[in-house]
Amino acid sequence: MPKPCPALALAANLGLATLLTAATALADDSESAPAPAAETAAATDGDALPVVQVSALALGEDPNAIAMPYSIIDHDSLLKNGQGTLGDALAGLPGVHSDNFGGGASRPVIRGQSAPRTKVLADGASILDASDISPDHATTVDPLLARRIEVLRGPATLLYGSGAVGGVVNILDGKVPARMPEGGIDASLVVRGNSVARERAAAVDLTAQLGSSIAFHVEHSTRDADDYRVPGWAHSRVDGSAAASANSAVGFSWITPQGHIGIAYSHRDDDYGLPGHNHEYEGCHPHGDQLHCEEHDHGGGDGDHDHDHEHEAPPTIDLVSRRIDLRGEYTEPFAGAGRIRFRLSDTDYRHREIDDGETTTTFINRGQEGRIEIEHVPLGDWTGVIGLQHADTTFSADGMEAFMPKVDTRSTGLFLVEHYQLNEAWHFELGSRYERLEHKPIDDPRGRPAFKDSAVSFAGAAIWEFAPGYSITLSAARSQRLPHAQELFARGIHLATNTYECGLLPSALTCGGAANDAAIDTETSRNVELTLRRTIGDFSFSLGGFRNDVDDYIHARTLDRFEDFRLVKYTQRDARFTGIEAEATWQFSDTLSATLFGDRVRATFSDGSGSLPRIPAARIGTRLNGTWDAFSGEIEYFHVARQDRIADHESVSPAHDMLNLTLSYAFGESGNSRLFLRGSNLLDEKVWNHTSFLASVVPLPGRNVTAGFRHAF
Repeated sequence: MPKPCPALALAANLGLATLLTAATALADDSESAPAPAAETAAATDGDALPVVQVSALALGEDPNAIAMPYSIIDHDSLLKNGQGTLGDALAGLPGVHSDNFGGGASRPVIRGQSAPRTKVLADGASILDASDISPDHATTVDPLLARRIEVLRGPATLLYGSGAVGGVVNILDGKVPARMPEGGIDASLVVRGNSVARERAAAVDLTAQLGSSIAFHVEHSTRDADDYRVPGWAHSRVDGSAAASANSAVGFSWITPQGHIGIAYSHRDDDYGLPGHNHEYEGCHPHGDQLHCEEHDHGGGDGDHDHDHEHEAPPTIDLVSRRIDLRGEYTEPFAGAGRIRFRLSDTDYRHREIDDGETTTTFINRGQEGRIEIEHVPLGDWTGVIGLQHADTTFSADGMEAFMPKVDTRSTGLFLVEHYQLNEAWHFELGSRYERLEHKPIDDPRGRPAFKDSAVSFAGAAIWEFAPGYSITLSAARSQRLPHAQELFARGIHLATNTYECGLLPSALTCGGAANDAAIDTETSRNVELTLRRTIGDFSFSLGGFRNDVDDYIHARTLDRFEDFRLVKYTQRDARFTGIEAEATWQFSDTLSATLFGDRVRATFSDGSGSLPRIPAARIGTRLNGTWDAFSGEIEYFHVARQDRIADHESVSPAHDMLNLTLSYAFGESGNSRLFLRGSNLLDEKVWNHTSFLASVVPLPGRNVTAGFRHAF
């Protein structure tokens, strides 16, 4: 171990306290709605924190020696937080929020950035749904079936391409078994319900050994929730927030001491409502950069936050996704390679938006993706991985909200990541990625041309362990992002976001007026991050600050507005993201610990002329965890500040306080059965989530009690 440096260790502890105090002072200008973070165990008697392998990192190294900030939430924590959608399940992790759209859809927001800048993966492979098109499109992942979820915060373009410039969420499931179950069989049963939406949810999975080399897996989950309750709401419950889903999968693997290869088939059905979604603006259309809408009446509602559509049944989404996954991993497959990992997937996704019993729009996404990573054997003190990724998807929309043409998208990326261990104190990382992208409209009556371009990204980091268990990480990256098809080709009405969208292409091919046309440049960000960590003893912490300067940032600029409806043109403009994230845990004894946490992000245009939309507010809170024999508990309180640093045409979101309490009891052989009870939003506050497109229309659920049971056998 490197020689201890007492002065630096003392400075690190003092610096943490100072910056956490600063975070408290800053909590007067931001917003979000967290759920409980993943439970972590601190070590005692001077031992280091337990090492957990992070699958989303290309190299199988100790994540405490990796520059990328990360969080892990395990299966029990996912079950206890009681959330049915991905974004809501992760909100509350450092730097992570949710852009929820009622009870059926939510996407993760990492450091103020959501899809298409945040990538969601299923065991390293893109999920290929339509959630990157719109916030009302569900992410096709069920937290009940996830073994654990990994979140990488910050640019991950080297490993996963343009869609990961904000961060990565990797869901690890058991559809393709990677190892034989202990005792020949591994199974679990989960049931859960809540009060705020009268949720009924259950999941079952089983992995069994068939012969000496074959493992079989089957799983199923179902969830049915009514409209959720909100305090002080005109009709008590939010109309259109009900959600139902069913997920099934079956898989096989051939497993040897050297590795495994397996295949799985998955099927998902969703049926959920779209609160705040209405058709009163469907006659709006652009004339150049002006919006023309017919005058109409819309009655009053719930203050400034609601329009009265009590006579209109909310639209619903009927979603079906079918997917095949081929996964494999082998050690020492050939000379010079220490490990090879590959992923192949084929997805057939479709959802219908239904209004008054009629299908108004159908979205289809069919695609394939392949990815291979080869980890080379150590070359001196260098370890690394080289990889190739290719995806081919065809997206189409047909009907009233067909605001995009049918588009075939092909992308290919080649990446290299290398790590160098200079000595016990210094660790270095270097990497680069080349990516080629083509968007090609198919049978487009407007004749919009194909888009082809390439991007090159570089990154480097240095980790200095200046004392046992203490480290400082400095990382820098130049990341390029190529535009999404929606940003290029959009022309049409988008009722989920109350907008008429015009793409980056010239207005003659999209809309928005010739005065707003401009050449398309590659979005390029320069990112710097500094992180201080302590991973040993009874007191552990992680404190980080980051700054991202983005040239030619693609955003939806508002050209005109009629009431709540806006005409937007995708435009490029320089922007800047800055933020801090802090988490510190004190392990008072083997049975009691306390955590202090906080985060804040600010996003503005580089010339200081305004803020970007839907940026979460600052939050700060504390969490107390305890265990007593077979019982465990957690009490969590946090404050989310008022968000008044807002973009044009946004509304201020008020501050709120959140109090959550969780109790669980383990029983049975080896504690393999567990009962839990969780109370969330116990203060019963009306919460407006600023990161949501419904921030000023639909609040989050009120006071809720969730109860559940899990048995493993």
